[in-house]
Amino acid sequence: MKKIIIIIESSSNYFDAYAENCPGVYGAGETVEETQKNVLEGLRLYIEQHKDHLPEILAGDYEIEYRYDVQSFLKRYSRQFSLSGLEVVTGINQKQLSHYVTGRKRPRKQTVEKIEKSIRNFAKDLSQVHFV
Repeated sequence: MKKIIIIIESSSNYFDAYAENCPGVYGAGETVEETQKNVLEGLRLYIEQHKDHLPEILAGDYEIEYRYDVQSFLKRYSRQFSLSGLEVVTGINQKQLSHYVTGRKRPRKQTVEKIEKSIRNFAKDLSQVHFV
């Protein structure tokens, strides 16, 4: 199945989104959830307006994959993950993570990869939990 890749990025006041592999599809909002809804509405409108000349990726079935910059991810999951918890999971101190959340600093590529790998390993550990 084809994937529409939606990039969600954060600024100090809002989030914006765009389809990486389908030009012309955009969205924005005050929260990640609002931004996701808005970009899906943008996709719906794009399809409606271009139904006679749809790009190949929109012909037939497709799924949506969201990709976040670090700031957007941390803001999106700030209620589920505390900075102290993320410090344990990622090995990156809370002060540095706080700088990423606020946008005062942007992580280097190696740090982004470390955060992503750590989160994926944590998710893998959780997926293997079974209760009796």
